[in-house]
Amino acid sequence: MEMHRKTNERFDVVVIGGGAGGTSVAARLRRLAPRLRIAVIEPSAFHYYQPAWTLVGGGQYDIERTRRNTQDCLPRGVEWIRENVQRVEPDANAIMLGDGSRIAYRYLVVAAGIALDWDAIEGLAATLGKNGVTSNYRFDLAPYTWQCVREFRGGDALFTQPPMPIKCAGAPQKILYLAADHFARRGVRANISFFTPGPSMFGVPFFAKALAQVMKRYDAQPCYGHRLVRIDGPAKLATFEVTTQDGSKETSTRRFDMIHVVPPQSAPAFIRQSGLGDAGGWLDVDDATLQHVRHPEIFGIGDCTSTPNSKTAAAVKNQVPVVTANLLREINGKGEVVEYDGYASCPLTTSSRRVMLAEFRYGGQITPSFPADPRKPSPFYWWLKQRFLPFLYWDIVIRGRKWPVLHRPRKYGDALPDIQP
Repeated sequence: MEMHRKTNERFDVVVIGGGAGGTSVAARLRRLAPRLRIAVIEPSAFHYYQPAWTLVGGGQYDIERTRRNTQDCLPRGVEWIRENVQRVEPDANAIMLGDGSRIAYRYLVVAAGIALDWDAIEGLAATLGKNGVTSNYRFDLAPYTWQCVREFRGGDALFTQPPMPIKCAGAPQKILYLAADHFARRGVRANISFFTPGPSMFGVPFFAKALAQVMKRYDAQPCYGHRLVRIDGPAKLATFEVTTQDGSKETSTRRFDMIHVVPPQSAPAFIRQSGLGDAGGWLDVDDATLQHVRHPEIFGIGDCTSTPNSKTAAAVKNQVPVVTANLLREINGKGEVVEYDGYASCPLTTSSRRVMLAEFRYGGQITPSFPADPRKPSPFYWWLKQRFLPFLYWDIVIRGRKWPVLHRPRKYGDALPDIQP
Protein backbone atom coordinates (compact mmCIF):
# COMPACT_ATOMS: atom_id res chain seq x y z
CA MET A 1 0.00 0.00 0.00
CA GLU A 2 1.05 3.62 -0.51
CA MET A 3 2.46 4.94 2.74
CA HIS A 4 2.63 8.23 4.60
CA ARG A 5 6.24 8.78 5.51
CA LYS A 6 7.93 9.54 8.75
CA THR A 7 11.24 11.34 8.43
CA ASN A 8 14.19 8.97 8.94
CA GLU A 9 11.95 5.92 8.87
CA ARG A 10 14.18 2.88 8.36
CA PHE A 11 13.68 -0.15 6.12
CA ASP A 12 15.63 -3.35 5.74
CA VAL A 13 15.59 -2.95 1.94
CA VAL A 14 14.65 0.07 -0.13
CA VAL A 15 14.14 -0.33 -3.88
CA ILE A 16 14.39 2.77 -6.04
CA GLY A 17 12.11 2.23 -9.03
CA GLY A 18 8.88 0.30 -9.45
CA GLY A 19 9.35 -0.81 -13.03
CA ALA A 20 10.35 -4.25 -14.27
CA GLY A 21 13.51 -4.57 -12.17
CA GLY A 22 12.33 -2.97 -8.95
CA THR A 23 8.96 -4.70 -8.80
CA SER A 24 10.48 -8.09 -9.63
CA VAL A 25 13.21 -7.83 -7.00
CA ALA A 26 10.74 -6.67 -4.34
CA ALA A 27 8.44 -9.59 -5.15
CA ARG A 28 11.27 -12.12 -5.15
CA LEU A 29 12.61 -10.84 -1.83
CA ARG A 30 9.13 -10.98 -0.38
CA ARG A 31 8.84 -14.65 -1.34
CA LEU A 32 12.27 -15.62 -0.05
CA ALA A 33 12.48 -13.43 3.06
CA PRO A 34 8.96 -12.38 4.10
CA ARG A 35 10.13 -10.84 7.39
CA LEU A 36 12.16 -8.13 5.68
CA ARG A 37 10.65 -4.66 5.77
CA ILE A 38 10.76 -3.51 2.15
CA ALA A 39 9.82 -0.20 0.52
CA VAL A 40 9.62 0.66 -3.17
CA ILE A 41 10.05 4.29 -4.24
CA GLU A 42 8.10 4.92 -7.45
CA PRO A 43 6.36 8.19 -8.45
CA SER A 44 4.20 6.78 -11.27
CA ALA A 45 0.63 5.60 -10.66
CA PHE A 46 1.04 3.14 -13.53
CA HIS A 47 3.29 0.22 -14.38
CA TYR A 48 3.96 -0.26 -18.10
CA TYR A 49 4.84 -3.28 -20.19
CA GLN A 50 7.00 -1.30 -22.57
CA PRO A 51 8.15 -4.15 -24.87
CA ALA A 52 4.66 -4.19 -26.41
CA TRP A 53 4.74 -0.53 -27.45
CA THR A 54 6.46 -1.54 -30.70
CA LEU A 55 3.50 -3.84 -31.43
CA VAL A 56 1.08 -1.00 -30.61
CA GLY A 57 2.89 1.23 -33.10
CA GLY A 58 2.55 -1.50 -35.72
CA GLY A 59 -1.17 -1.99 -35.12
CA GLN A 60 -0.69 -5.41 -33.50
CA TYR A 61 -1.52 -4.74 -29.83
CA ASP A 62 -3.95 -2.77 -27.67
CA ILE A 63 -2.21 0.04 -25.80
CA GLU A 64 -4.41 -0.39 -22.72
CA ARG A 65 -3.09 -3.93 -22.25
CA THR A 66 0.38 -2.45 -21.64
CA ARG A 67 -0.65 -0.51 -18.52
CA ARG A 68 -1.70 -1.54 -15.02
CA ASN A 69 -1.96 0.28 -11.71
CA THR A 70 1.33 0.34 -9.82
CA GLN A 71 -0.51 -0.65 -6.66
CA ASP A 72 -1.77 -3.84 -8.32
CA CYS A 73 1.73 -4.83 -9.46
CA LEU A 74 3.61 -4.39 -6.20
CA PRO A 75 3.61 -7.41 -3.87
CA ARG A 76 1.53 -7.40 -0.71
CA GLY A 77 3.46 -6.38 2.36
CA VAL A 78 5.78 -4.03 0.45
CA GLU A 79 5.34 -0.34 1.21
CA TRP A 80 4.98 1.99 -1.75
CA ILE A 81 6.51 5.45 -1.45
CA ARG A 82 5.09 7.54 -4.27
CA GLU A 83 7.86 10.10 -4.64
CA ASN A 84 10.90 11.01 -6.69
CA VAL A 85 14.44 10.50 -5.42
CA GLN A 86 16.48 13.67 -5.11
CA ARG A 87 19.70 12.01 -3.98
CA VAL A 88 21.15 9.05 -2.15
CA GLU A 89 23.49 9.56 0.78
CA PRO A 90 25.43 6.26 0.72
CA ASP A 91 27.66 7.06 3.70
CA ALA A 92 24.56 7.66 5.84
CA ASN A 93 22.45 4.87 4.25
CA ALA A 94 19.76 7.44 3.55
CA ILE A 95 17.65 8.74 0.67
CA MET A 96 16.37 12.30 0.24
CA LEU A 97 12.98 12.37 -1.47
CA GLY A 98 11.36 14.99 -3.66
CA ASP A 99 9.08 16.25 -0.88
CA GLY A 100 12.08 16.91 1.37
CA SER A 101 11.61 13.89 3.61
CA ARG A 102 14.38 11.40 4.27
CA ILE A 103 14.28 7.63 4.71
CA ALA A 104 16.97 5.21 5.83
CA TYR A 105 17.92 1.76 4.60
CA ARG A 106 20.10 -1.16 5.56
CA TYR A 107 20.34 -2.29 1.94
CA LEU A 108 19.47 -0.53 -1.28
CA VAL A 109 18.51 -1.78 -4.74
CA VAL A 110 18.68 0.83 -7.50
CA ALA A 111 16.30 -0.03 -10.32
CA ALA A 112 15.74 3.50 -11.58
CA GLY A 113 15.59 2.77 -15.30
CA ILE A 114 16.89 5.14 -17.94
CA ALA A 115 16.21 8.83 -18.62
CA LEU A 116 14.84 9.88 -22.03
CA ASP A 117 15.94 13.34 -23.14
CA TRP A 118 13.31 14.59 -25.60
CA ASP A 119 14.77 18.10 -25.50
CA ALA A 120 18.19 16.95 -26.73
CA ILE A 121 16.89 17.09 -30.32
CA GLU A 122 16.06 20.65 -31.27
CA GLY A 123 12.38 21.12 -32.10
CA LEU A 124 11.35 17.56 -31.25
CA ALA A 125 9.29 18.18 -28.11
CA ALA A 126 7.18 20.81 -29.86
CA THR A 127 6.15 18.56 -32.74
CA LEU A 128 5.76 15.12 -31.15
CA GLY A 129 2.35 13.64 -31.77
CA LYS A 130 1.62 15.77 -34.84
CA ASN A 131 3.03 16.58 -38.27
CA GLY A 132 3.82 12.90 -38.74
CA VAL A 133 6.40 12.95 -35.93
CA THR A 134 6.08 10.07 -33.47
CA SER A 135 7.87 7.67 -31.13
CA ASN A 136 7.07 4.26 -29.63
CA TYR A 137 9.13 5.20 -26.59
CA ARG A 138 6.11 6.87 -24.96
CA PHE A 139 2.78 5.34 -23.94
CA ASP A 140 0.75 8.23 -25.32
CA LEU A 141 2.61 8.31 -28.65
CA ALA A 142 2.66 4.64 -29.66
CA PRO A 143 -0.97 4.77 -30.91
CA TYR A 144 -0.06 7.84 -32.97
CA THR A 145 2.70 5.79 -34.61
CA TRP A 146 0.06 3.36 -35.83
CA GLN A 147 -2.04 6.29 -37.04
CA CYS A 148 0.94 7.59 -39.03
CA VAL A 149 1.59 4.15 -40.54
CA ARG A 150 -2.07 3.49 -41.27
CA GLU A 151 -2.64 6.88 -42.92
CA PHE A 152 0.63 6.93 -44.86
CA ARG A 153 -0.11 7.22 -48.58
CA GLY A 154 3.42 7.17 -49.94
CA GLY A 155 6.55 9.28 -49.77
CA ASP A 156 9.45 9.40 -47.32
CA ALA A 157 9.32 7.37 -44.10
CA LEU A 158 12.28 7.99 -41.79
CA PHE A 159 13.28 6.00 -38.69
CA THR A 160 16.03 7.16 -36.32
CA GLN A 161 18.21 5.75 -33.57
CA PRO A 162 20.31 7.82 -31.12
CA PRO A 163 23.79 6.99 -29.80
CA MET A 164 24.05 3.97 -27.52
CA PRO A 165 23.26 2.95 -24.89
CA ILE A 166 19.48 2.99 -25.14
CA LYS A 167 16.79 0.68 -23.85
CA CYS A 168 15.79 -2.04 -26.28
CA ALA A 169 18.34 -1.27 -28.95
CA GLY A 170 16.31 -3.20 -31.53
CA ALA A 171 13.12 -1.14 -31.08
CA PRO A 172 14.11 1.69 -33.46
CA GLN A 173 14.24 -0.77 -36.37
CA LYS A 174 11.41 -3.08 -35.26
CA ILE A 175 8.84 -0.42 -36.10
CA LEU A 176 10.51 0.14 -39.46
CA TYR A 177 9.90 -3.50 -40.38
CA LEU A 178 6.31 -3.47 -39.15
CA ALA A 179 5.63 -0.30 -41.13
CA ALA A 180 7.38 -1.63 -44.23
CA ASP A 181 5.36 -4.84 -44.03
CA HIS A 182 2.13 -2.83 -43.73
CA PHE A 183 3.07 -0.67 -46.72
CA ALA A 184 3.96 -3.71 -48.84
CA ARG A 185 0.72 -5.50 -48.01
CA ARG A 186 -1.29 -2.50 -49.15
CA GLY A 187 0.76 -1.59 -52.18
CA VAL A 188 1.89 1.74 -50.72
CA ARG A 189 5.13 3.00 -52.25
CA ALA A 190 7.52 4.28 -49.62
CA ASN A 191 11.09 5.53 -49.52
CA ILE A 192 12.20 4.02 -46.21
CA SER A 193 15.42 5.09 -44.49
CA PHE A 194 17.01 4.14 -41.18
CA PHE A 195 19.41 6.62 -39.56
CA THR A 196 21.84 5.46 -36.89
CA PRO A 197 25.13 6.88 -35.54
CA GLY A 198 26.50 3.33 -35.53
CA PRO A 199 28.28 1.39 -38.31
CA SER A 200 25.72 -1.43 -38.65
CA MET A 201 22.13 -2.44 -38.06
CA PHE A 202 22.85 -4.21 -34.77
CA GLY A 203 25.62 -4.40 -32.19
CA VAL A 204 26.08 -8.17 -32.53
CA PRO A 205 27.59 -8.95 -35.99
CA PHE A 206 25.93 -12.39 -36.13
CA PHE A 207 22.53 -10.69 -36.25
CA ALA A 208 23.62 -7.48 -37.99
CA LYS A 209 24.30 -9.38 -41.24
CA ALA A 210 20.88 -11.01 -41.11
CA LEU A 211 19.13 -7.71 -40.43
CA ALA A 212 20.93 -6.12 -43.37
CA GLN A 213 19.21 -8.78 -45.50
CA VAL A 214 15.84 -7.85 -43.99
CA MET A 215 16.49 -4.22 -44.96
CA LYS A 216 17.23 -5.32 -48.53
CA ARG A 217 14.01 -7.32 -48.69
CA TYR A 218 12.08 -4.15 -47.92
CA ASP A 219 14.27 -2.01 -50.18
CA ALA A 220 15.00 0.14 -47.12
CA GLN A 221 18.11 2.30 -46.99
CA PRO A 222 20.43 2.18 -43.95
CA CYS A 223 22.18 5.48 -43.26
CA TYR A 224 25.12 4.85 -40.93
CA GLY A 225 26.96 7.60 -39.07
CA HIS A 226 23.81 9.77 -38.86
CA ARG A 227 22.59 11.41 -35.64
CA LEU A 228 19.34 13.38 -35.58
CA VAL A 229 19.98 16.85 -34.13
CA ARG A 230 17.03 18.98 -35.27
CA ILE A 231 13.50 18.53 -36.54
CA ASP A 232 11.05 21.00 -38.08
CA GLY A 233 7.64 19.36 -37.88
CA PRO A 234 5.54 21.85 -39.87
CA ALA A 235 8.16 21.98 -42.65
CA LYS A 236 8.66 18.19 -42.42
CA LEU A 237 12.45 18.46 -42.35
CA ALA A 238 14.93 16.43 -40.27
CA THR A 239 18.55 17.53 -39.88
CA PHE A 240 21.32 15.06 -39.10
CA GLU A 241 24.91 15.36 -37.98
CA VAL A 242 26.85 13.04 -40.28
CA THR A 243 30.20 11.52 -39.40
CA THR A 244 32.17 11.00 -42.61
CA GLN A 245 34.71 8.26 -43.27
CA ASP A 246 37.60 10.56 -42.33
CA GLY A 247 35.93 11.39 -39.00
CA SER A 248 34.84 14.91 -39.89
CA LYS A 249 31.31 16.20 -39.22
CA GLU A 250 28.80 17.69 -41.60
CA THR A 251 25.05 18.20 -41.64
CA SER A 252 22.41 16.77 -43.91
CA THR A 253 18.71 17.67 -44.09
CA ARG A 254 16.06 15.20 -45.23
CA ARG A 255 12.39 15.67 -45.99
CA PHE A 256 9.85 13.29 -44.44
CA ASP A 257 6.18 12.42 -44.64
CA MET A 258 6.43 10.48 -41.38
CA ILE A 259 9.31 10.04 -38.98
CA HIS A 260 9.75 7.74 -35.99
CA VAL A 261 12.21 9.25 -33.52
CA VAL A 262 14.04 7.65 -30.60
CA PRO A 263 15.43 10.23 -28.13
CA PRO A 264 18.93 10.19 -26.63
CA GLN A 265 19.08 8.41 -23.26
CA SER A 266 21.20 8.47 -20.12
CA ALA A 267 21.33 7.29 -16.53
CA PRO A 268 19.08 9.13 -14.04
CA ALA A 269 20.85 12.26 -12.79
CA PHE A 270 20.62 11.40 -9.08
CA ILE A 271 23.02 8.45 -9.56
CA ARG A 272 25.88 10.70 -10.63
CA GLN A 273 24.93 13.42 -8.16
CA SER A 274 24.99 10.88 -5.31
CA GLY A 275 28.50 9.69 -6.17
CA LEU A 276 27.24 6.25 -7.21
CA GLY A 277 28.03 6.46 -10.91
CA ASP A 278 30.90 5.47 -13.14
CA ALA A 279 32.49 7.89 -15.60
CA GLY A 280 29.35 7.77 -17.75
CA GLY A 281 26.99 8.30 -14.84
CA TRP A 282 25.69 4.72 -14.73
CA LEU A 283 25.32 2.92 -11.38
CA ASP A 284 28.78 1.44 -10.90
CA VAL A 285 28.21 -2.26 -10.23
CA ASP A 286 30.19 -5.45 -10.73
CA ASP A 287 29.27 -6.95 -14.11
CA ALA A 288 28.70 -10.40 -12.61
CA THR A 289 27.34 -9.90 -9.08
CA LEU A 290 25.49 -6.59 -9.73
CA GLN A 291 26.81 -5.32 -6.37
CA HIS A 292 28.08 -1.75 -6.20
CA VAL A 293 31.86 -1.65 -6.49
CA ARG A 294 32.31 0.82 -3.59
CA HIS A 295 29.22 0.31 -1.44
CA PRO A 296 28.54 -3.39 -0.73
CA GLU A 297 25.10 -2.65 0.74
CA ILE A 298 23.92 -1.34 -2.67
CA PHE A 299 22.89 -3.44 -5.67
CA GLY A 300 21.66 -2.44 -9.10
CA ILE A 301 19.42 -3.93 -11.74
CA GLY A 302 18.19 -3.01 -15.19
CA ASP A 303 18.83 -0.06 -17.46
CA CYS A 304 20.45 2.27 -14.91
CA THR A 305 23.52 0.11 -14.29
CA SER A 306 27.00 0.11 -15.81
CA THR A 307 26.82 -3.52 -16.99
CA PRO A 308 27.72 -3.80 -20.72
CA ASN A 309 24.69 -5.87 -21.69
CA SER A 310 21.82 -4.85 -23.94
CA LYS A 311 19.21 -2.99 -21.89
CA THR A 312 16.12 -5.19 -22.29
CA ALA A 313 13.36 -6.69 -20.14
CA ALA A 314 14.91 -10.10 -20.82
CA ALA A 315 18.13 -8.91 -19.19
CA VAL A 316 16.16 -7.78 -16.15
CA LYS A 317 14.46 -11.19 -15.95
CA ASN A 318 17.85 -12.88 -15.67
CA GLN A 319 19.28 -10.29 -13.29
CA VAL A 320 16.50 -10.68 -10.72
CA PRO A 321 17.71 -14.02 -9.23
CA VAL A 322 21.29 -12.70 -9.18
CA VAL A 323 20.42 -9.54 -7.26
CA THR A 324 18.13 -11.27 -4.79
CA ALA A 325 20.52 -14.15 -4.08
CA ASN A 326 23.54 -11.90 -3.60
CA LEU A 327 21.58 -9.40 -1.53
CA LEU A 328 20.30 -12.15 0.78
CA ARG A 329 23.85 -13.49 1.02
CA GLU A 330 24.97 -10.04 2.18
CA ILE A 331 22.11 -9.84 4.70
CA ASN A 332 22.51 -13.37 6.09
CA GLY A 333 26.28 -13.63 5.88
CA LYS A 334 26.12 -16.97 4.10
CA GLY A 335 25.28 -18.47 0.73
CA GLU A 336 26.97 -18.79 -2.62
CA VAL A 337 27.74 -15.88 -4.94
CA VAL A 338 25.49 -15.95 -8.01
CA GLU A 339 26.70 -14.40 -11.27
CA TYR A 340 24.94 -12.77 -14.21
CA ASP A 341 26.32 -13.79 -17.60
CA GLY A 342 25.15 -10.73 -19.51
CA TYR A 343 22.18 -12.46 -21.15
CA ALA A 344 19.78 -10.29 -23.12
CA SER A 345 17.14 -11.00 -25.70
CA CYS A 346 15.72 -8.87 -28.47
CA PRO A 347 12.70 -10.24 -30.36
CA LEU A 348 13.07 -8.36 -33.66
CA THR A 349 9.69 -8.03 -35.37
CA THR A 350 10.68 -8.39 -39.02
CA SER A 351 6.99 -8.32 -40.08
CA SER A 352 3.51 -8.64 -38.60
CA ARG A 353 3.86 -12.43 -38.62
CA ARG A 354 7.54 -13.26 -38.00
CA VAL A 355 10.21 -12.45 -35.43
CA MET A 356 13.98 -12.91 -35.41
CA LEU A 357 14.82 -13.87 -31.82
CA ALA A 358 18.24 -12.46 -30.97
CA GLU A 359 19.64 -13.90 -27.73
CA PHE A 360 23.21 -13.28 -26.58
CA ARG A 361 25.36 -12.63 -23.52
CA TYR A 362 28.51 -10.72 -22.66
CA GLY A 363 30.94 -10.50 -25.53
CA GLY A 364 28.19 -10.99 -28.11
CA GLN A 365 28.21 -14.77 -27.60
CA ILE A 366 25.13 -16.29 -29.22
CA THR A 367 23.03 -18.12 -26.60
CA PRO A 368 19.61 -19.09 -28.01
CA SER A 369 16.93 -20.82 -25.96
CA PHE A 370 15.96 -22.97 -28.96
CA PRO A 371 18.13 -25.01 -31.35
CA ALA A 372 16.80 -23.48 -34.60
CA ASP A 373 18.98 -20.86 -36.31
CA PRO A 374 17.86 -17.64 -34.56
CA ARG A 375 18.61 -15.54 -37.64
CA LYS A 376 15.66 -17.08 -39.46
CA PRO A 377 12.46 -15.13 -38.72
CA SER A 378 9.78 -17.45 -37.37
CA PRO A 379 6.00 -17.37 -36.76
CA PHE A 380 6.67 -19.24 -33.51
CA TYR A 381 8.83 -16.38 -32.24
CA TRP A 382 6.05 -13.99 -33.27
CA TRP A 383 3.68 -15.94 -31.02
CA LEU A 384 6.25 -15.68 -28.23
CA LYS A 385 6.52 -11.92 -28.67
CA GLN A 386 2.83 -11.14 -29.00
CA ARG A 387 1.26 -13.76 -26.71
CA PHE A 388 3.64 -15.55 -24.39
CA LEU A 389 6.10 -12.87 -23.30
CA PRO A 390 3.38 -10.54 -21.91
CA PHE A 391 2.11 -13.46 -19.81
CA LEU A 392 5.66 -14.26 -18.68
CA TYR A 393 6.14 -10.65 -17.64
CA TRP A 394 2.85 -9.99 -15.81
CA ASP A 395 2.34 -13.39 -14.19
CA ILE A 396 5.87 -14.73 -13.62
CA VAL A 397 8.64 -12.11 -13.67
CA ILE A 398 7.14 -9.21 -11.72
CA ARG A 399 5.48 -11.67 -9.33
CA GLY A 400 8.91 -12.88 -8.26
CA ARG A 401 8.35 -16.43 -9.46
CA LYS A 402 11.18 -18.65 -10.71
CA TRP A 403 11.67 -19.33 -14.39
CA PRO A 404 14.17 -21.87 -15.75
CA VAL A 405 17.29 -20.73 -17.58
CA LEU A 406 16.87 -22.01 -21.15
CA HIS A 407 19.56 -20.16 -23.09
CA ARG A 408 22.96 -21.69 -23.79
CA PRO A 409 25.83 -21.25 -26.25
CA ARG A 410 25.15 -22.75 -29.66
CA LYS A 411 27.12 -22.59 -32.90
CA TYR A 412 25.86 -21.96 -36.39
CA GLY A 413 27.55 -21.66 -39.76
CA ASP A 414 28.58 -18.34 -41.24
CA ALA A 415 26.21 -18.74 -44.19
CA LEU A 416 22.92 -16.94 -43.66
CA PRO A 417 19.73 -19.01 -43.73
CA ASP A 418 16.93 -18.11 -46.12
CA ILE A 419 15.56 -14.93 -44.60
CA GLN A 420 11.90 -14.22 -45.31
CA PRO A 421 10.72 -11.30 -43.16
